[in-house]
Amino acid sequence: MNTAVVALPQPRVLGDLISRSRLHDAQMILGGALFVGLLAQISIPLSFTPVPVTGQTLGVLLVGATFGRVRAALSMSVYLLVGLAGVPWFTAHSGGWHVVHGPTFGYLLGFIIAGAVGGWMAEQDNADRKVFSSVASMLLSSAIIYTLGVTWLCHNLHVSMATAISKGLTPFLIGDLIKAAIAGFALPATWKLLKR
Repeated sequence: MNTAVVALPQPRVLGDLISRSRLHDAQMILGGALFVGLLAQISIPLSFTPVPVTGQTLGVLLVGATFGRVRAALSMSVYLLVGLAGVPWFTAHSGGWHVVHGPTFGYLLGFIIAGAVGGWMAEQDNADRKVFSSVASMLLSSAIIYTLGVTWLCHNLHVSMATAISKGLTPFLIGDLIKAAIAGFALPATWKLLKR
């Protein structure tokens, strides 16, 4: 009697431990969008800028690194499209097409690219299992969000790039460095707990 052993592929990102079917992928994609939508409700408005402090970016970083590039990009696309369709899960319970004309739309676009890039980086050589490469991935993803966000803010407010940076980047640097560190340390710690 011959017994065939089929080895399952090694998981490249944490999401691979859960997802074994398209249905699981779809559930993860929707769950990631919901997760970011919930974190968007953690919002602290600042008087000197139209951009609030939110939990969204932490959610995007975690979704990107845990889901991998494809699921993360799809999840952030669902987040954006469902919000534009009217679900009030953007910051301060906002949603609807008018967000396209608002000052924070660039950040929302950045979420898709940042999720994909963060996911791609996590897939490379177990990068999400090492603190240095995991934190570096989070910082790059944050930089992508800010590049698109600040560029859009400059265009939307009709201000100089220096003014857009002072309103859309500088006030958030320390907080987002902390978010990147939290996410960057959490992933290797999770892999270690799972002993993988």
